[in-house]
Amino acid sequence: MRPAVLTWLGRGCFAAILVALAITPGPASAARPCTARGCQAAGRPRWAQLLPGPWVAEPGLAGTTPAQGEAYAAMGRQLAVIGFGSTVQAYRASTGAPLWVSSLAGLGAGAQIVSVRSWPRVITAGVTVPGRAPQAASTRREVVLSAATGRLIRSFPAAPFGGAVSAAAGRTVIVGSTAVTCYSNRTGAVLWSRPTGPAAQAWKADGNELYVAVAAGGYLSGAPVRALRKINLRTGAQRLVRPLGTSFQGTLSRAVDGVVVFTGARGSIAYSGSTGAWLWRRAGALPEVTDPADGLLYLSDGSALAGVDPRTGRPQVHVSGGSAPGPSGIYAVRHGTVLGLDPGAGGDAWGYSAAAGQVLWTNPAVPWPHFFVDLSGIGGSTSPWSTAVLLATCAQTGAAVPGGAGQVCVKPELTALNW
Repeated sequence: MRPAVLTWLGRGCFAAILVALAITPGPASAARPCTARGCQAAGRPRWAQLLPGPWVAEPGLAGTTPAQGEAYAAMGRQLAVIGFGSTVQAYRASTGAPLWVSSLAGLGAGAQIVSVRSWPRVITAGVTVPGRAPQAASTRREVVLSAATGRLIRSFPAAPFGGAVSAAAGRTVIVGSTAVTCYSNRTGAVLWSRPTGPAAQAWKADGNELYVAVAAGGYLSGAPVRALRKINLRTGAQRLVRPLGTSFQGTLSRAVDGVVVFTGARGSIAYSGSTGAWLWRRAGALPEVTDPADGLLYLSDGSALAGVDPRTGRPQVHVSGGSAPGPSGIYAVRHGTVLGLDPGAGGDAWGYSAAAGQVLWTNPAVPWPHFFVDLSGIGGSTSPWSTAVLLATCAQTGAAVPGGAGQVCVKPELTALNW
């Protein structure tokens, strides 16, 4: 999972040449939700809500962030949720109406939210809890909340880079340090559990399937991946997928449409998630994002991008040339529309058609934008079920931050932008 960090840290704004191609900007964001039919147009703000607590408008990719710690958010079918410190807040995804606030401070002093995910009828939040004894390592708990009320339902142990990979009203599937376990939300009982070894392993979810690497020493060891555990998230059925050679080449980085992609210094290699058979290789290319609506995997190769069929590796869409954003400008893709954000006070948001090779819309009303990322691909600013992207923005800045970069954000907002 960790190589994905480098991918996200490398993402920034659209290439400067796009500015000359931009179409008429959309209207400024307002704190009140816009319910008129015209407000549902792509690039227009759906709603914006003030965020509590002290926030900072930072230059570069950071954007609008809490003055202390980090914020995590997720956009679901019904709810938009954001968590920071030990508090989770929920809003109606369609209008931005505040619904509830849940405090997780009861988990222990110093508990910090490190992920938030939205599921049908429940919300899950990953929380790190400091060790009680001096020098003791922190642990992670995955908290299950009612989507209707924010009430705490259950808390389960999880791996530091694991947590909920499937959840519903009745049960939650958790990636732990040594097993993948399905729990009953009603009783807390284990419904099924699949051991994954003594060390935490890399994993990727693909629909109802979970792929867990089998590598001696876990994902921190750098050992070759000898096999993949393919676990059905509904039934717990498991089988071992082995490569035709001694190991898969590289590090598990993507799982999409029954294909697993490994990356390394020489590029990307795709294997069948069913048989382990080698499917294709793209030298020098790295996976950036997936387009769940069109079923494409976007690979970067230098300044060029290609949306490829994950089963064959054949390019279906090319994003390159002087009028296109480079790989550093891509935050997400949906139905072939690339989302890009200019950082800083300008904070333009852009929608770029990969097929037509032109800007579809632009909105300069998202100053100091922050795009929420969950490295698992399960939570974050975008969702396969939503037509909006969730951003933290700063509508008004104040004095410079003492001893640091950026300015105090006087008016921090959680903004849903139609996409």
